[in-house]
Amino acid sequence: MDVFVNLVRRLSQVCGVAAAVLLAAAGVVVCQMVVMRYFLNASTVWQSDFVTYAIVASTFIGAPYVLLHKGHVNVDLVPLYVKHRVRFVLALFGSLMSLIFCVVVAWYGWRYFHEALAGGWRTETVWALPLWIPLLPLPVGMGLLALQYVADILCLVTGRATPFDMQPEEAE
Repeated sequence: MDVFVNLVRRLSQVCGVAAAVLLAAAGVVVCQMVVMRYFLNASTVWQSDFVTYAIVASTFIGAPYVLLHKGHVNVDLVPLYVKHRVRFVLALFGSLMSLIFCVVVAWYGWRYFHEALAGGWRTETVWALPLWIPLLPLPVGMGLLALQYVADILCLVTGRATPFDMQPEEAE
């Protein structure tokens, strides 16, 4: 189990780096687009699409990294005032529901990606990018996020992590 958890953690860290690179690339392309449009009076064909797809991709690809560092939004008011066992049940329930959601979205995202790939779909812009490229981060990101939830659930159930990162004496 340690091997699995460590592998998923490393994958999530790689996802964080990939998301940062995508955001940086989007920023560079925005700067290039501004220079092209306003200083060189040239048209931009692919830049807007690239920036949009890069930001969306960074969102999905970066999600496992955010979960690894407990950065997703949660309401921890209730866990502050309940006993450790109730906190454990709340954390487990929330993680299981999130895992189910991620698996469903990854599954349907994969089907959509495969349909676009097999059908040769392209974006309806001048760039005409093959649509499978911007669709791929959805199933990949949600699949990796699901793996991070599995690792978190395993750590929670085996006592390697505490619910909501709170110690038992922090509540009640």
